[in-house]
Amino acid sequence: MTDLVEYTLNDGIATVVINNGKANALSHEVFEGLNAALDQAEQDKAVVILSGQPGVFSAGYDLKEMQKGPDEAAALVTVGSKLTRRLAAFPLPVIAACSGHAIAKGAFILLSVDHRIGIEGPFKLGLNEVAIGMTMHHAGIEIARHRLAPAHFYRSVVNAEIYSPEGAVEAGFLDEVVAQDKLIERATELASHFKTLNMRAHRETKVKAKADYLSLLDRCIVKDAENLGLQG
Repeated sequence: MTDLVEYTLNDGIATVVINNGKANALSHEVFEGLNAALDQAEQDKAVVILSGQPGVFSAGYDLKEMQKGPDEAAALVTVGSKLTRRLAAFPLPVIAACSGHAIAKGAFILLSVDHRIGIEGPFKLGLNEVAIGMTMHHAGIEIARHRLAPAHFYRSVVNAEIYSPEGAVEAGFLDEVVAQDKLIERATELASHFKTLNMRAHRETKVKAKADYLSLLDRCIVKDAENLGLQG
């Protein structure tokens, strides 16, 4: 792990916390830390709780890195898409304990795990790419299509609609919302339940249920790397 990603293991539950500044930006270093944490969770055979700082799960990619140029942006998007693809097929249950705002790549992470818990409050969740001048990448479109409610897919991806935590449940970014002081308690309760699952059956069923989606995502990641690189 790195200083930007904390990993703690307790009774078969791995808690992974992103801790990178005010926006909890997703940089190469954060993705390295997340992948190392997932490696450790696999080794520990642990159910994963993925969370962020109080008030912000993540506001998305590190814009300083994205603004360096098209090659740098393409590289970061590729790393990020591979991380969400890994989460989508992770062999153990992954719970997102969404600790506040989840925008852009932060919201895509929510769309890639097994269960998502949000908190009450004036928090914003959604995909703002179109609003800030970014054409949505192929992988992002398919991640959203896979998990968002059909009525909200267009509103979210094409219209960049941003949701409250309660609206995010209806849209499909979250599964439930709890009081702020109950987030970790609820995530731990759910993780304890998930520990009772047969992990082989969970793993095999997850991959079987998502087989076409995962194959599509692989093709999209390659296409995005080519397209983003060509913009330079």
